Formats: sequence, C-alpha cells, structure tokens
Amino acid sequence: MEDQLNWAGNYRYGSMELLEPKSLKEVKEFVMSRTKIRVLGSRHSFNGIADTGGSNLSLRKMNRVIDLDREERTVTVEGGIRYGDLCRYLDDHGYALHNLASLPHISVAGAVATATHGSGDLNASLASSVRRIELIKADGEVIILTRGIDPEFDGAVVGLGGLGVVTKLTLDLVPSFQVSQTVYDRLPFSALDSDIEEILSAAYSVSLFTDWAEPIFNQVWVKRKSGISGDQVSSHFFGALPATERRHMVTGQSVENCSEQLGVPGPWYDRLPHFRMEFTPSAGNELQSEYFIPRRHAVEAIRALSKLSDRIAPLLYTSEIRTIASDTHWMSPCYQQNSVGLHFTWKPDWERVRQLLPLVERELEPFGVRPHWAKLFTMESELIQARYERLADFRQLLLRYDPIGKFRNTFLDHYIMQ
Repeated sequence: MEDQLNWAGNYRYGSMELLEPKSLKEVKEFVMSRTKIRVLGSRHSFNGIADTGGSNLSLRKMNRVIDLDREERTVTVEGGIRYGDLCRYLDDHGYALHNLASLPHISVAGAVATATHGSGDLNASLASSVRRIELIKADGEVIILTRGIDPEFDGAVVGLGGLGVVTKLTLDLVPSFQVSQTVYDRLPFSALDSDIEEILSAAYSVSLFTDWAEPIFNQVWVKRKSGISGDQVSSHFFGALPATERRHMVTGQSVENCSEQLGVPGPWYDRLPHFRMEFTPSAGNELQSEYFIPRRHAVEAIRALSKLSDRIAPLLYTSEIRTIASDTHWMSPCYQQNSVGLHFTWKPDWERVRQLLPLVERELEPFGVRPHWAKLFTMESELIQARYERLADFRQLLLRYDPIGKFRNTFLDHYIMQ
C-alpha cells in the first residue's frame, strides 16, 4: 500500500491496498468483495488497531455535511469529515459541539470509534455527542442505530472498528460560544493536595502539563467559556502566574502551531483544541501513551508516577493531565466513571519507552488503569479485559455483526476476542 506509515511515522501498515470510496454504494461493493478489511481514519493511531493483512479503506473522500437539523439541534455527517472542517461549518450556522480533542485534524468516525476525548469537568468523550450512526456490516447490510432506541447503540458507537464501516454519524449540537484561553506557569504538584477539585473544575477545560523533571506543572492551559461568571483572567491560578507571552507545551516548538492564548476570546473551535487546523500539530516525530483512572485517584496516581520521574523525564516531550466525564459506551475507558487522563508524548525512542511503560502501568495498576485503545501500552490482554464489565457483551456483538471476522485484526483478536 502506498504511504503505509501512520501520522507519527512509528507504525507501518501491513495492508495490501488502500481503498478510497466516494459513495455508500462503493463502500458496500468494497466490503462485500474483500475477505479482510479495516477502516483507516486520519492515521493518528500509534499502534496496530487500524491495521489489517487485507485491505484498508479510507473515508477521506466521504467528508460532507449531509444535514443540519435546527429543530432537533443535530448535524449529520459522513464518517470521513475532520473536526476542523465540520466545526467551521457549524459555527457559520450558529452551532457548536460540546467538546473537542487536542487536534482538529482527526476524523469524526475515527475519533468516536476509540472514545477520543477533550477535557472538561462536565465534558464526556466525543462519542457522547453521537445520537445516531449508519453502519455497513460485513455482508453489506446497512443498519442505523439510534441512542435510546436500539439497545446495541452503546456497544456499537465505540466499536474499535470491529463492527463495520461507520459511514454516517448524527451528532448533538449546542449553541455556538466563545472561549478565552490563558496559560499559567509553574503550578506545584502540592497545590492538588488541598485544591484538586477546584483546580480541575476551575474552567470549561483545564489541562495540566508537566515534564516530570520536578514536582511542578510547567504550564496550566485554562479554557474559559466567555460570558459566564469567572471568565476573566485572574492574577494567579492557585499560585501559578499567567504567562506574559504565548506558550507551546513542548519546549522549543513554535507557538504558531498552538491555539490563541493570552485571554483573547475567540470561537469555540479555535480555542478548545490545543493546535490550529492550518498547522502541523504537536512535535511530529513522537510516540504517545495515555492511561485513564477514576478521577478520585488523581492525586495518588500523580504521587505514584513521581517515583519514576528520573526515568520518565529523559524520554518525554510533555505529559498532560485532564479530566473526562463518564459516558455509557461499553468499550470507552471512561465507561460509567468520571476519569482523569494521564497522557505522555514521548520522544521517538521506542525501545526505551517500551521498557518504561510496564513500570508506569505497574504504578497505575492499583487505581484500575485503562489504556487509550489507539496509543502505546504494554498491559496484558487479560488485565485490560478485566477492566471492562461489558466486554463479553461487546464480544458477542462483534460475532453477530461480523461472524467471519472480516473487520477483525490481530489487535482485536488479542485484546478482545481471546
């Protein structure tokens, strides 16, 4: 397959061809004529979750807005549309999504399938905004599942690519809003001991960045919804001082890549992500891991990871800590638990990172840790499976939708089916 690398360049896909349908009819034809097939999103996965020994199918040419329903306050889109493109359309029509991930460059269907998330005390994963999905099964049948109507909906939305090709999604909308973003410098870890709930709940979205070199959050990115009480930039944030110039969370990287800061209000879609749509995000050549734990264990988990600071810091670009509200999707790492995400952006030294990850996972084990499905981890499949109470139901759903395993791959076989 041409261009077989993922976005970060750390993973090479083993598929034999890349299919790019332009219509539902073509998707059905490709699905029915192949024995092994997997959908490839915007390639922001860091492991083999999207890989296959057969055919990869990309929906990047199926990226239209199908319908904006003002009465229901929903938008229906094709699965290949990227958040950055959808958001501009929505804002032009007076609407917004409740939350966004760090990157506006990712595809809607791909982000939803792995429960990708943004940040916020009351904001659940991007999958939580899905009201309806259209799915093409292995036999070519087109089915539509709707929240609150179809009992399999919560199993299918975060489907890890194993149920079929999600060709359309209907998303809940909210009225468009403005956000201002302020970065604060050097918040001590110790501030969490007495004020963690106030810190994590201080704004619409709060992200804590550290390099683990010392017990300090080097930066705190605070995104405030404009027009509500407390949206003004304060002189300090629990002792951290506001930055006087724009920041990139990775030292030495260009601030031009980052969304606007310094308390300047702007559209929700241009502030909730950390990176701007028109620039290459983050550090580029990097590795990523992320782990989710119940929110109530956040302080203990940070203390536990601090014991590895001398091992983590040399391999790290930056680490982000943020909150995600619970959701109802069976295979979401935030299923029925308010969570904290512990994210690591590693330097591209996989051998050393691979040796470190088991130590990180061991420290987080007492807190019921769950890894991000599309990032790098080394946890045993038995341990991961024990974390998901609806895994047996999801396994049966996979077998009913795709009895011959057309959409399954080595990743799903290992972590779900065994």
